[in-house]
Amino acid sequence: MINVDKIREDFPILKKTIHGKPLVYFDNAATSQTPQVVIDTIVDYYSNYNANIHRGVHTLSQVATDKYEEARIKIQKHFNAKKAYEIILTSGTTHSINMVASGFASLLNNGDEIIVSALEHHSNIVPWQMLCEKTGAVLKVIPMNEEGSLQMDVYYSLLNSKTKLVFCNHVSNALGTINPIKEIIDAAHKVNAAVLIDGAQATPHIKPDVQALDVDFYVASAHKLCGPTGVGLLYGKQEWLEKLPPYQGGGEMIETVSFVKTTYAGLPHKFEAGTPNICGGIAFGTAIDYMNSVGFNNIAAYENELLEYGTQELLKIDGLKIFGTSSEKTAVISFNIDSIHPYDIGSILDKLGIAVRTGHHCAQPIMDFYKIPGTIRASFSFYNTKAEIDVLVAGLKRAAMMLS
Repeated sequence: MINVDKIREDFPILKKTIHGKPLVYFDNAATSQTPQVVIDTIVDYYSNYNANIHRGVHTLSQVATDKYEEARIKIQKHFNAKKAYEIILTSGTTHSINMVASGFASLLNNGDEIIVSALEHHSNIVPWQMLCEKTGAVLKVIPMNEEGSLQMDVYYSLLNSKTKLVFCNHVSNALGTINPIKEIIDAAHKVNAAVLIDGAQATPHIKPDVQALDVDFYVASAHKLCGPTGVGLLYGKQEWLEKLPPYQGGGEMIETVSFVKTTYAGLPHKFEAGTPNICGGIAFGTAIDYMNSVGFNNIAAYENELLEYGTQELLKIDGLKIFGTSSEKTAVISFNIDSIHPYDIGSILDKLGIAVRTGHHCAQPIMDFYKIPGTIRASFSFYNTKAEIDVLVAGLKRAAMMLS
């Protein structure tokens, strides 16, 4: 069970007021808030052992290196990767996706096919379109239905011997839909296609087991997981990471360099050119520890309560329509009220201290499907409360009355 009052004490920003009102933070799908223990880790790094890693024999460098690699092992164990070197530390999900897309540019041929889902964030659409332009590969799309779920029968019909790659998010950032990724992965493997799963929206709510999923690539960002911005991960099976060429050239990713030839370092360093976000990587490990101390089963159960309560109370508002009504969802409610523009409602809510996201949420094809300009998105976390949902409902009623 979650003691939400105790948990809220871990997050200093939740004591903040906005326009004189207590902060109600419902933009967790964009960025989660940061507990004090993660903030302390960041301060500790810069105060006590700020140094570059893997390159120095002096004490500070050795301490920083040890803590950075300890964080990699924490992340490996959390995602149940077979080896620590299958975890590549990146600047975030978008960086991770682009690394894989860039690598496959040398592996695809004209006429090969790659499949994405209609529920994707732009960062899991645009890199593959760029890849198709470079290689002559063809992009296919798994369509969605009215409730915001994928049409799996169409997915099966798209798979064939030309399919080389399948890309899908674990959870839709715009709608909260949890996709059947194990089914998607298993079907793709039957035609020898590789699969990348975008876990940015899933990992705050679900603890993925990459070996049980048998996924080829899994990507995520620390800032959705109570960690800092500017750091994330690319998990890749060893055999795939060894097939892909380096994403960038520079220091750290080399074994030997001469003006005649350069040879590359082994995993994970082959993909980690340059000085990384050392502090961010270490703090990512702390955030993983913190989330596991709360417990993902506890998080899922409590957030489901918030989702059910929020859905029930929001639907009492006249003219409110929820987009994304799949039976399998995380704690995200995407909605509009009558024909009022989402931005206008979001602006009024901000004056009341309520933070929600408005717009197309970097998922414009979803909005095009529903023929709307965007939605208001309230995304809940384990440190939110039902009382805060009541504040949101009252704020929405007030905004709707002002704008009608």
